[in-house]
Amino acid sequence: MNNKNFDELVKRYPCLSISIEDVKNACAILISSVKADGKILLCGNGGSSADCEHISGELLKGFLLKRPLSQADLEPFSHFENGVELGKQLQYGICTLPLSSFSSLYTAFCNDVSPDAVYAQLVMAMGKAMDAIICISTSGNAKNIINAAITAKSRGLKVIGLTGESGGALASLCDCCIKVPETETFMVQELHLPVYHCICSVLESEFFE
Repeated sequence: MNNKNFDELVKRYPCLSISIEDVKNACAILISSVKADGKILLCGNGGSSADCEHISGELLKGFLLKRPLSQADLEPFSHFENGVELGKQLQYGICTLPLSSFSSLYTAFCNDVSPDAVYAQLVMAMGKAMDAIICISTSGNAKNIINAAITAKSRGLKVIGLTGESGGALASLCDCCIKVPETETFMVQELHLPVYHCICSVLESEFFE
């Protein structure tokens, strides 16, 4: 991993120096998962759900770097009309799934079964032992996020928490919990953004630089 990303994070947000080792550990877990052909799942509520979408947007396409297809991967496109032009528009990505995006399943399961178990159901259906999940909760106590983490652990996934200062009940379920030094919800969320941007840049550097 390139330490310049971590150095820049602490330089811009000195308060995160107490969290930096956990950020590094989270990156190591995610890199190991992706190298094992695993995917990254994400879950959160409200603003943290939007953060999940944001993270996936940075990882599924180029973030700070260009990720053009290799000649070997472009070659099959040449068999189709305008295929090469299409292939040149495409970029490599890291398989990243924000679980709140499955709106039909989400609304059906919340209505028919339980909102507290909806993320757990998605982890049960899609999670594999080589995968990792990022569970975002400012308090660390959101029941549906806790249940997702329990299911992930039961399925053999690595669990990364992104929380506020206390870590809440989520912290004890995580392989790595990044606890940013704030307690007020919006202030926690303000620090989550630079943390996950750092994580995205580290992963991108690892696989595409």
